[in-house]
Amino acid sequence: MNKTLIVTTGPTGIGKTDLSIELAQRLKTFIISSDSRQIYKELKIGVARPSEEDLAKVKHYMIADKSIYDYYSAGKYELEVLDILKDTFKEKETALLVGGSGMYIDAVCKGIDALPDADPEIRKNLNEKLEKEGIESLRFDLKKLDSEHYQIVDLNNPKRILRAVEVCIQTGKTYTSFLTKPKKKRDFNILKIGLERDRDELYGRIDRRVDIMIKEGLIAEAEKYYKDRHLNSLNTVGYKELFAYFEGEYNLEEAIRLIKRNSRRYAKRQITWFKRDKEIHWFHPDDKQVIFDYISEHI
Repeated sequence: MNKTLIVTTGPTGIGKTDLSIELAQRLKTFIISSDSRQIYKELKIGVARPSEEDLAKVKHYMIADKSIYDYYSAGKYELEVLDILKDTFKEKETALLVGGSGMYIDAVCKGIDALPDADPEIRKNLNEKLEKEGIESLRFDLKKLDSEHYQIVDLNNPKRILRAVEVCIQTGKTYTSFLTKPKKKRDFNILKIGLERDRDELYGRIDRRVDIMIKEGLIAEAEKYYKDRHLNSLNTVGYKELFAYFEGEYNLEEAIRLIKRNSRRYAKRQITWFKRDKEIHWFHPDDKQVIFDYISEHI
């Protein structure tokens, strides 16, 4: 167990990219992205994919190598990343896992139990309930059946909520229980670095990043994939608000306001998820030397 996977995580907009590239250069290693949206090649601006210049500085895996039209899951991600680590640890002493998707990080570090296949009758009933009573009824069910998952799930994502409720009904267990089983054994060490900022500082960065995305062409990118808005991969902050704008639900100014608000809410859910993990050691992203020294002491 002389190999180490260094996990660098934190909420959206915190500053993971700059730090991780510098860290990878110092350690002469590579980066595996643990962002569940940057993995799609069709999405760039709205998912804040690292620039081509940044991607050229160190080797990256799991960025822009899947399609929004293909089914993908945390379970598949776990297997693919473990294969990458198996091969590259033959030459490298360390590897970096960088991103803000808590379920993807947990899949690699802890492993996840396979969720049961959908029961057609249960899914049919829940879809009918969603259509007749709206998403609020499924939120109520999830809060009653699994209050822990209710605290971290995207409450504006009907597919995620429906799936969690479905598993609860089908198995008689909480959805959370499938994500918190005893850790699978890994043949490498894991060191977790969390990045945090003052809440106002973080929210200001998120708002400014949304403005930059708009200037860089997010509206045109969303228009390009409007026809695919039914895909789960596009049920994503930044795209779904613009889809509603295209449909005349509100004006562009309101769409941008909602993107900022929903991005901040997403960051808050990410923080809630990560703070449950007592293995994460927290640092301010600007304290680079402190982070580097800490890593050096533990690898």
